[in-house]
Amino acid sequence: MKELIMESYGKINLALDVLYKRDDGYHEINSVMQQIDLKDILIFSDHESGIIIESDDKEMPLNNSNLIYKAWERLKNITGIHKGIRVRVDKKIPIAAGLAGGSSNGATTLKALNILWDLDLSLEELMAIGKPLGADIPFCIMGGTAKAQGIGEKLSKLKPFKGKYILLANPGFGITSGYAYSKLRFNDERLDIDGLITYMEEDNLELVAKQMRNIMEKPMVEEYPIIQEIKDIMLNHGALGALMSGSGATVFGLFDDEERLLFTEKKLKQNFDKVYSCLTI
Repeated sequence: MKELIMESYGKINLALDVLYKRDDGYHEINSVMQQIDLKDILIFSDHESGIIIESDDKEMPLNNSNLIYKAWERLKNITGIHKGIRVRVDKKIPIAAGLAGGSSNGATTLKALNILWDLDLSLEELMAIGKPLGADIPFCIMGGTAKAQGIGEKLSKLKPFKGKYILLANPGFGITSGYAYSKLRFNDERLDIDGLITYMEEDNLELVAKQMRNIMEKPMVEEYPIIQEIKDIMLNHGALGALMSGSGATVFGLFDDEERLLFTEKKLKQNFDKVYSCLTI
C-alpha cells in the first residue's frame, strides 16, 4: 500500500482590494498573498474505489462539498484514472477563517495525486486544473509570496517575504467568503498594492504594516466588533500592524520581535482558543 504524507499550508492576504463584481458572479481582486507555516497534515493512502475523507476536526465536511473530494473528482475525470483514495486530515487551520485552509487541502490533494498516480504534471498544469475549483487553489499550489489579480488566479511571483513573525487569532466563528463579499461596499478608492510590494522588497516592516489593508474588513468589523477588539489587543502589545485576513474572521498581526509576539499570544489565549504564532514561508 502506498502512503504519502503532505503538508497543507495556510495563507494570509497582506492586502486585499476588491474592484468590482463580474458578470460571472466572481469578484475582480488585487491582492498580495503570503503563505504561512500554519499547516494541516494530509495522509493519503490507497483505497479500493471512491474516496474516503477522515478528520480529527468535527467541523470539517467529509462529503463532496470538501475541496479534497472536488480535487480528486476533477483529476479523475481529466485523466481517466479511477483509483480510490483515503485521505486523513490532521486539521490545524481553522475552517472558514480567511486562511484558505480548504483551498490548501484541495491544492495539496492535486499535488499528492500527481505523485501517487505518476502523472508528471507541472505546477503550471496543476494550477490550471485547480483554477475552476476555487480562486485560492492556484496560489496554494504555487505557494510563497505573490500578487494576485483576476479572481485570484492571475499570479505574479514576488520576492520571498520569509521568516516574518505572524500571530493569528480567530474569534471562534467562521465567515463564508460569499457572505463577506455580499456585504462589500464598492468605491473608487484603491489600495496602494504596488507601494506595499515595494516596502516588502525593501524589507521595511514598519511601512509594510502601514500599507496592510483589506477592503472587506470594515463591513465585517461593523457586524462583528470582536474583530476590531482582537486587532486592538495586537496593536497595543507590540504588533506593527494587524488586519483581518481575507474574508475573515481571523486577524493576523505582523511583529518584528518574537518576545512581543509570544507575550501577545499568551494574552489572547486567555480569551480565545484559536491563537497561533507562525512564520511566513
